[in-house]
Amino acid sequence: MKNRTIKNLTIACVAALTVTSCAKKLDLFPQNDLTPEKTYSTASGYKSVLAKLYGGLAITGNTGPAGAPDISGGLDEGSQVAFIRMFFNCEELPTDEAVVAWNDQTIQDFHNLKWTSADPFLKGIYARPIYNITLVNEYLREATDAKLAERGITGNDASDIKKSRAEARFLRAFNYWVMMDLFGNSTFITEADGIGATLPAQIKRADLFTYIESELKAIDADLAPVKTIEYGRVDQGAAWALLARMYLNAQVYTGTAKWTEAITYAKKVIAGGYSLRPSYRTLFMADNDKQKDEFMFAVTCDGLRTQAYGNTTFFVHASSGDDFAEYGVGGGWYGYRATKGLFDLFPKNGSGNVDTSAAGDKRGVHLYTAKYAATPAQATITDISSFDNGIHINKYRNVRTDGGNVSDVNKTFADVDFPVFRLSEMYLIYAEAILRGGTGGDNVTALTYINNVRSRAGAAPFLVSDLTLQKVLDERGRELYWEGHRRTDLVRYGLLTTSTYLWPFKGGVASGTAVDSKYNIFAIPAANRTSNPNLDQNPGY
Repeated sequence: MKNRTIKNLTIACVAALTVTSCAKKLDLFPQNDLTPEKTYSTASGYKSVLAKLYGGLAITGNTGPAGAPDISGGLDEGSQVAFIRMFFNCEELPTDEAVVAWNDQTIQDFHNLKWTSADPFLKGIYARPIYNITLVNEYLREATDAKLAERGITGNDASDIKKSRAEARFLRAFNYWVMMDLFGNSTFITEADGIGATLPAQIKRADLFTYIESELKAIDADLAPVKTIEYGRVDQGAAWALLARMYLNAQVYTGTAKWTEAITYAKKVIAGGYSLRPSYRTLFMADNDKQKDEFMFAVTCDGLRTQAYGNTTFFVHASSGDDFAEYGVGGGWYGYRATKGLFDLFPKNGSGNVDTSAAGDKRGVHLYTAKYAATPAQATITDISSFDNGIHINKYRNVRTDGGNVSDVNKTFADVDFPVFRLSEMYLIYAEAILRGGTGGDNVTALTYINNVRSRAGAAPFLVSDLTLQKVLDERGRELYWEGHRRTDLVRYGLLTTSTYLWPFKGGVASGTAVDSKYNIFAIPAANRTSNPNLDQNPGY
């Protein structure tokens, strides 16, 4: 079993913080049925709430996969209010990396790039980060020096709680980054705003960028030094990694490029003592906590303690069918796969199939199963609703590297942790920012970093002539697919909505088509705007 303090804590202390769909509450006003005096009366109570702050990225409620969700309002707990699953839907489904066979409500609108402000899935992903932020704000209000003294919490207990405030602020910043990336403008609340006292304000995208940037820099000295905190919690490395990612996309977020800053923070992470693990495959297996030297931060998932249908349990089930045993689960969901666009990124053998031999790229082994080989015929999707065609991603596997048993003997819920930041991403950020004109680095180092990534994959090294922006984007596709990067990458490159790059069924057309540029960002859910007139809609919706 994985030994994780955060995961093993009881997280029921804020179970009664729920979001309802009542009038004037769709903009997320939690109802606090447990008083602070009870919840925060002891140091262990604080740690339980801290666990909930982390748990909001892995679970949907405190009683398991169904029955008492954090967020209600007519949304499905398994598919519409889980952070990982909905973040994946927003980042991968609109791209060449994912399509879904199901026709549940509006889910196919994501790949077709035709969602509207009435989309229930968007309502869920808008709600989850704001709910998580609401919990963080409450924690910060209750973790002040005055509150600790009032409750008689002193010594090491008080010191630990004070340090945890920086972790909480990071989690708030991360959730706001999600809002900024997906929606641009966002509902904005901090610990200074009382719950339900007034309607929350909206913050503009560029201003939110500045806020997140300032928060991450402000907590730097208070976060644990790199690689000194227990696995599953955040330290300086996670904050630096988020800053590097933000700066790489700063031109999209604010209109002003920050390539040099992206290089600066990527370098800080790279110098932090992280290392590429020998095997790419093991990064996404049931005991991938063993690969923590490559992770700045991972959302911990456990088949017994974080049961939900929307964390990595979703990855291993949704991409499997009759071949579910290869994924380490007890049954397949026959749902998700990738388009020929991803298939085309990988080298082929003489038969035109993805080459995973010593001359190819070992990351391509995740593009097929025994039933669904990575062939040109398989890659060609003729019917978006047919699970039998398309590339079947076998990246996340609920199988341990040591051959041991997973936590859930029924193999329903997965043990696979979700890596949020990995060293290879920092290498690729450095290389792209150099090519875009950033200073503080050089092409020789950029080439070395890319070849470090390719060497692990068994792929041929790049030459100096290969160091182009398109090659970096392609390498990001091979290295980071199904990890929640592709939509953001395609927006940054100007490829998501334009005709410059087409993939199967882009825009709902088999051969792919350009779509309105408004789809570079998601619509603010209409229900939130109805309940909160402070929220403006994004252009075009």
